[in-house]
Amino acid sequence: MARQLALALFLFLVSVCTARAWLAPDFCHEKQCPEYKLIKKGKGYEERLYDAAQWITTKVESDESIDLMAANSRLKAYCKKQNDDGYNIPEDTWPVVITVRRGKDYYLSWFVPPGTKTPPPESDPLVTIESRPEATVYVRVFGGIPSIKGGEENAKALCKSLDKDCTDTTYCGAGYESFFSPSHHNEIWIYASDINKSETS
Repeated sequence: MARQLALALFLFLVSVCTARAWLAPDFCHEKQCPEYKLIKKGKGYEERLYDAAQWITTKVESDESIDLMAANSRLKAYCKKQNDDGYNIPEDTWPVVITVRRGKDYYLSWFVPPGTKTPPPESDPLVTIESRPEATVYVRVFGGIPSIKGGEENAKALCKSLDKDCTDTTYCGAGYESFFSPSHHNEIWIYASDINKSETS
């Protein structure tokens, strides 16, 4: 009897763990990327519930390519320095995210997988470790070589699909391939909480 109970408990635990296992979509290219649950598909957008996650973030001085490359190099140097000091921040995660605030402030972020040993927040004045809580995010998928202009156009298209006023709403452009890749899966993210803020301000 005890053996049967133990077997039943084992099978239950295996089924629960299997049910909770997250299969990353193909566009993550078998690399670690933030987990989410698809809530619904609308016309021209998806509504996703993203798990809480950490990101390393640095400010981009402008929307010029040279400043974007400088910010990317800064994050790469940060990871190398911290890993040399005994931390384990991977550089091969997707997506790379550019956050646009008020249409003029730009921030570059890399995803930090759960369980990563990260340094204290004050370890580098130019790089911050962001903890983003679980959140509902509206997503528009588009192709082509990613650009600031393309991100802005697709953010407007996403707002139109949502039938929302997104004036001055913060949005994120997420890329899942190298700039030189022959094909691209790009996304625009708008957090539901940011839309609510813009409509009530």
